[in-house]
Amino acid sequence: MMQDVVVPFVANMLPVVLAAADTTWRFLGESSSALCLGMAALGSSIGIGLAGQAAAGAWAKEARAGRNLSFTYIILVGMPISQTLYAMIIMINMRGAFENELVAAAGSCGLLFGVGLATGLAEMLSAWMQGMIGAAGIRALSDNEGKGLAFIIIAMGVVETVGIFGMVFMLGMIPSAG
Repeated sequence: MMQDVVVPFVANMLPVVLAAADTTWRFLGESSSALCLGMAALGSSIGIGLAGQAAAGAWAKEARAGRNLSFTYIILVGMPISQTLYAMIIMINMRGAFENELVAAAGSCGLLFGVGLATGLAEMLSAWMQGMIGAAGIRALSDNEGKGLAFIIIAMGVVETVGIFGMVFMLGMIPSAG
């Protein structure tokens, strides 16, 4: 008797449960494009903040010594912003996959969630570490009267490469019509 009630109930509820699962995965997939950009912007903000604090200290030191303030520090302060742009490129491509209805299955939405999270982490940490190198570089330039800029830019470029690789590799994971 109980089986006569339970089996039809489960059979009728299965499409509802599956639809809810697809909706949940779609939500996670779509929201991860914003998560990606937010994490990258957070990393860029932290990196810029770290390098900016070092630049402010170096400018104060130069002003006390009666030297001209170095514009070079601005270059090192601004470098971590590029990771936010890389994440924006990923976000736009992810949004395009949803708008063109290229993403229909829950598996594709799960993949996009992973792409968003991986990109966000790669860009956030790349920008953060780039800011740390920039801050140390600014202090070194200040102490060494501007010597060693090329080496500092190369070190920051190595970390930048991680951000570029994160963008390029994840861009290849986004489902496309082609």
